[in-house]
Amino acid sequence: MSYTVSQLAEQLQGDVLGDGSVRITGFAAAAQARAGDLTFAEKASYFTTAEQSAASAVLVSGDFTSATKPLIRVSNARVAVARLLPLFFPPETEFPGIHPSAVVAPSARLDPSAHIGPHCVIGENVKLGARCVLLGGNHVRKDCVLGDDVVLHPNVVLYPRTQVGNRVIIHAGTVIGSDGYGYVFDQGRHLKMLQVGQVIIHDDVEIGANAAIDRGALGPTLIGLGTKIDNLVHVAHNVSFGRHNLIMGQCGFAGSTTLEDYCVIASQSGIAGHLTIGAQATVGAKSGVMRDIPPQGTVLGIPAQPDKQFKRQFIAQQQLPDLLKRMRALEKEMAALKDPPAG
Repeated sequence: MSYTVSQLAEQLQGDVLGDGSVRITGFAAAAQARAGDLTFAEKASYFTTAEQSAASAVLVSGDFTSATKPLIRVSNARVAVARLLPLFFPPETEFPGIHPSAVVAPSARLDPSAHIGPHCVIGENVKLGARCVLLGGNHVRKDCVLGDDVVLHPNVVLYPRTQVGNRVIIHAGTVIGSDGYGYVFDQGRHLKMLQVGQVIIHDDVEIGANAAIDRGALGPTLIGLGTKIDNLVHVAHNVSFGRHNLIMGQCGFAGSTTLEDYCVIASQSGIAGHLTIGAQATVGAKSGVMRDIPPQGTVLGIPAQPDKQFKRQFIAQQQLPDLLKRMRALEKEMAALKDPPAG
């Protein structure tokens, strides 16, 4: 597709600085841009690189001007990029239909617009909404319900009674609804506690590759509206995520923990069970959270503690080698005063 700079600016409700008739055929980062591409810049250093690149125009947020390239000025360049990329990189279209290798239970109800790829297995009483896409090797077990525009990438597994909202994307290898980790100790052995709950995923959720979300022990495990979960995340039974949370890669959540809305959990963090993480809380990378976090709180470290307290302790630790040297010097001086040399 080809657009003029003016057409793109109009779509973004931005302003054109320079020749709005320049035609744009692609989008690329400044270092890889070629003639015909649009690139973007948020900071002065990025703008210098973008202006010197081969790109035909630059998308900017800020008071930039250029004598060599037309600019599209918007309030937030990164948001504008997210809106423009589908124009230049439209998603692949999967046509309705069921691949001959798929196995579909007679009682399953599939919208005629759904796409069922090779080697999929659809269980009894499954319901698939409009324009659902199962790309291959997916197992959707009995009594699952999927809303409209759901995309399951290859080898995603949904255990029985999983509920998935509209416009949900689940990436390859992820398992939804596997048994929660529930055992009781009885007569010298660990007795399995049946996990009879389910997983409920609300609208506009995206879940990365090779994640695992366990079903509840009795009630549901909940993933709230608009939440985004990265690769290799484990969510244990009865965890409840609120709306629009961001969960980075390799995090783990023990059972029955609650995240309220707009939380950010950075990579490789672990959250203990039965905690409440308040709305808009932030957990720094590699943190071990063992206590509740208040709304808008920020914690770091193992065990996690308020960020200002952690930073003070971190600075103090960096000063320890110098303090040890000074202490040894003082000890030598004290020893000399206590036992002066003869004469």
